[in-house]
Amino acid sequence: MSTAFTRSRRTAALIATGAAGLLALTACAGGGGAASGSSFSFLVNQENTTIPEVLKTLSTDQCKAENDAQALQVETVPQTQLDQKLQLLAGQNALPTQYAAGNAPALTKELAKGGQVLDLEKTLTDLGVIDQIEPAAISTIEQLYGGFNVLPYQYNIEGIWYNKKLLADNGIDVPSTWSELTADAAKLEGAGVQPFSASGEQGWPITRLISGYIFRDLGPDALQKVADGQAKLTDPEYVAAAQAVADLGTAGYFGQGVGSIDYDTAFNTFLTGKSAFFYMGSWALANFADDAANQIGSENIGFMPFPNVQGGAGDSSQTPANVGLPMALSAKAYNDNTGSWLTCIAKNYGAQSLSEANTISGFKVNGDVEADELTTLVQDRIASTKESVLWFEALFNAKATETSQKNAAQLVTGAISPQDFMSLVQADLG
Repeated sequence: MSTAFTRSRRTAALIATGAAGLLALTACAGGGGAASGSSFSFLVNQENTTIPEVLKTLSTDQCKAENDAQALQVETVPQTQLDQKLQLLAGQNALPTQYAAGNAPALTKELAKGGQVLDLEKTLTDLGVIDQIEPAAISTIEQLYGGFNVLPYQYNIEGIWYNKKLLADNGIDVPSTWSELTADAAKLEGAGVQPFSASGEQGWPITRLISGYIFRDLGPDALQKVADGQAKLTDPEYVAAAQAVADLGTAGYFGQGVGSIDYDTAFNTFLTGKSAFFYMGSWALANFADDAANQIGSENIGFMPFPNVQGGAGDSSQTPANVGLPMALSAKAYNDNTGSWLTCIAKNYGAQSLSEANTISGFKVNGDVEADELTTLVQDRIASTKESVLWFEALFNAKATETSQKNAAQLVTGAISPQDFMSLVQADLG
């Protein structure tokens, strides 16, 4: 299958969690959500409007024959009630054909152990379309869910966006190592340019830098080892990552008042040309495509993977990623008609979601789709990635996640030491 893009139209990869409420997509939509061999029943959180709408389009076009055999039937539930609804239906052996995965991977893992979740690796292989899923997306799903058991209807990668003009004006080449990045930051700071933009208020844009360093230094399984109890965040090699990021703050590379910088302000700092580097996910394409907000111009924005750490066990080909809005399928509701739907989705969803919803997925894009250069750059990066990594809190419990993000700003302002930061998070991991 070919993947082709026409670089002409501004598009954006958008996490679509739009207006609450969703009209039924077929005349018979709604009902109790019970699995039915005669319908392609789909239970989705009502805040998610993009995926059902793209599937509706497919049902009237590329997948019309599949829809005629097994009609798409959508039921919605508020996000806050999703887990309870899934548990209730699973207890009745009545999960719909397809359903939004729970609010945390743990629920999907639990349902999988109970035989309620379709094994997509086996199923898509048997259908002959597993090659239509990007290997990077499969890698991310396996790390989060313990197996390939959700579909990547959305897929986001992360890395460092940079201002091409600021780098060129200061004689800086795109850095490929951490030492080059820090040397470039020192040069920018000396020239009166803020090196990094980040939201200390949210915290996670800073902890993403810690995990980035950990993965490059200790390897892609470093945080899995912490989750498995084989290592601790307080081990010296993990504390070294927090120290490396704290050093950026000590040098003033995040600018003034990073602890009070919110998400929108961090974006604005980068898009108005006031900072050179900005760690963020590919959902930023929506902001970059906003001509009013993007004052530096998309042509001046580049993307680089998190740099290598000299002598490290990881490398920059391992891309931080997440699956955004994952959907699982019921093993008990699966039949041949469902298999036909899956085949059609695998071949057509990637192109349809990009052209209709400006959304990048983990499906390959087949055919000609209009996309701007930044969107194409992200899609090409996804296509070239064979192994992905997660993020700092991906395998943490809720308490440790809160502690991590709440204290991140204090780490880079010097209010807390790297050792104490890691100790606080490790204590909540148990």
